[in-house]
Amino acid sequence: MDSVVDIPTALIETLRAARHVAVLTGSGVSAESGVPTFRDAQTGLWSKFRPEDLATPEAFQRNPRLVWDWYAWRRQLVAEAKPNPGHFALAELERRLPKFTLVTQNVDGLHQRAGSREVIELHGNINRTKCFEENLAVDTWNDTGDGPPRCPRCGGRLRPDVVWFGEMLPPDAIDRAFGASRSCDLFLSIGTSTLVHPAAALPFEALQGGATVVEINPDATPLTPRVTFALRGASGVILPELVRQFS
Repeated sequence: MDSVVDIPTALIETLRAARHVAVLTGSGVSAESGVPTFRDAQTGLWSKFRPEDLATPEAFQRNPRLVWDWYAWRRQLVAEAKPNPGHFALAELERRLPKFTLVTQNVDGLHQRAGSREVIELHGNINRTKCFEENLAVDTWNDTGDGPPRCPRCGGRLRPDVVWFGEMLPPDAIDRAFGASRSCDLFLSIGTSTLVHPAAALPFEALQGGATVVEINPDATPLTPRVTFALRGASGVILPELVRQFS
């Protein structure tokens, strides 16, 4: 069983005084709920495929059935997962703080299921579907079970509403994320390697803006030498303790 992490008193005081807290979450937060990372999901039947075979526009055009089926399998894994204590702790912080911005690289929607109201999704959401041709969200369609369904508006193939390799992040989401990073006075980087750009730049933007930056991660990252506080361990253990001491 995980032991309770010692939270620095100075961090609790900073959190209590914060006017705007911004948070970036990565795959480590979802992994604690049993959601495999992109690489971990390439197991079994899918281990023989490269990312370029499963998560690019070109792969979808080349073999839409393969890509659709892989994401259907991943959606099932996400549906079976449940938010963990870290997710619930972040939702509680949002309720208690004057201003709170949650930015996530995860596509599973677990933050929303835990009660987070305002979530900036940098990489989309695997539970949503959109038209490959029109790039517009589609809520209902006729599923014949024969590969990707067709868009009821234009007849184009439907695809998951996630950002594939080689695609741009949603401009509005990235603009809001950078704006929050620059204007916050406390930034939490949680469960992310800070290797995947542009998300990896967000905590550095916060540092440049004079914010206190906290890293919560089991392992050191390129961000670690720059942070004000580095808390080693699982977010599902550290975040609930942070909330408890903040109360």
